[in-house]
Amino acid sequence: MRTLIYAVRPVSVLKYVGLLSCVFASTTAVPLIVSLLYGDYRVSLRYGTVMAGVFVIGACLMRLPAPKRLQSNEAMIITALMFLLTPLAMVWPVMASGLGFTDALFETISGVTTTGLTTTATVAGMPETFLFARAWAQWLGGLGIVVLSLAAMIQPGLVAKRLGDMEDYEEDLIGGTRARARRVLVVYAVLTGAGVAALALLGVGWFEAILYGFAAVSTGGFSPHDVSLAGLDNHPAQAMVILLSAAGGISLLLYIRVFRDGWRALITDRQLQGFLIAGVVTTLLLTGSFRMQSGYHWSRAIGQGALHALSAQSTAGFAALNLAEIDAGSKLILIVSMFTGGSIGSSWPLPAVRNSGSAGSTAGGIKILRLLILMRILQLSIQRAGTPRNAVAEAHLGGSRLESDEIQNALCLALVTVIVIFISWLAFVSMGYNPLDSLFEVVSAVGTAGLSAGITGPALPGILKAVLCADMLLGRLEIFAWLVLLSPSTWIGNRLEE
Repeated sequence: MRTLIYAVRPVSVLKYVGLLSCVFASTTAVPLIVSLLYGDYRVSLRYGTVMAGVFVIGACLMRLPAPKRLQSNEAMIITALMFLLTPLAMVWPVMASGLGFTDALFETISGVTTTGLTTTATVAGMPETFLFARAWAQWLGGLGIVVLSLAAMIQPGLVAKRLGDMEDYEEDLIGGTRARARRVLVVYAVLTGAGVAALALLGVGWFEAILYGFAAVSTGGFSPHDVSLAGLDNHPAQAMVILLSAAGGISLLLYIRVFRDGWRALITDRQLQGFLIAGVVTTLLLTGSFRMQSGYHWSRAIGQGALHALSAQSTAGFAALNLAEIDAGSKLILIVSMFTGGSIGSSWPLPAVRNSGSAGSTAGGIKILRLLILMRILQLSIQRAGTPRNAVAEAHLGGSRLESDEIQNALCLALVTVIVIFISWLAFVSMGYNPLDSLFEVVSAVGTAGLSAGITGPALPGILKAVLCADMLLGRLEIFAWLVLLSPSTWIGNRLEE
């Protein structure tokens, strides 16, 4: 029997894209103000023009009549379109700093997707407005336009619930879609403010503290220095940036649960346990590799191992070494870590695993929870070999039974992610790039990690820049939203009338 599929209603998509565009236009006021403070009036004019144009277009689209109920495919398309339109709108102001269109687009996509890869030859001597705009784009991308809209503008109801991707028990748990978004926003802002203040107290100048704080909490990784974390001249400040990145790699909802239920919520959270275990294992492996392959002293091997392990696991992408020069074993360890990533968008228990850019943690990768699900299914498959045929063995995780759609989505996402990585990797290898370094770069883009083995740069061919841009966008929205956007059945077919 043919499954009933409702095509999207363009008027619904346009109306809420318009609403989110108005929110984005308002956030453009921040880099506009910074450009005015630094006297960069040419950039100010561009930001002002973009702000006014986007707001007018968004306000017109908001007036369109639209049904109160929003379909799942419509919500995914709205989110995908915003992650595509936002960097496009930011290209013109970024080009004022001397970048061509291709590199400016790469920079804005890398920023909004919180990746941190860059094709800019050097940031030394770049205007303060350019450096701030990059960090602001990552901070905004880490939180998400959707969450800002839910917190500020979208009224409670079915549309808010659909955009927030929540189930009823989540509303009972935290108090509704808008309340949840506002609390996530508060947690995000508090982490950012605390991080910036801590960096300033450690001797980092206020401007750099803001840039590193924005990039760390969003797990973005953009640095005001070409040498990333090595640009900070004291180890405590470097450690603080990595700790902030790890804090952003944990589900933001977990902080709310800790505030409500106490510290016991930390101990019982499976994702946090998995995140910490993965970080420790990666640290030990990198430490051993740095010691045996690179000849580092134990103290340096441990310090660099921990720093890069947490940077990769949180997908922040900060580095204190030239990763192009590290040994092959260390690169493979980092590849696995970037592929795994941090926590998923909500604390356990979860609705069906289908998060598409809504804020929980700001990390990329396939997420710890999905890895735990895959490992649990593997364990169950091994156990079934020794059980009677008619025995019923159900998969459980964290005391909750795994639903079939959760298992299916975890398996599908892992498979599709591997396919995307393989295709992108072939593009690099076919153009003569080192296979291992190519895999490192592609996994970094798909995992929105931003660590680089030295391939990404101004000399990278345009076609490969486009591949990495696609990888960053696919990875940020976990691929499915783009598949929905490109599917013919999404646009052609019966439409629900309301």
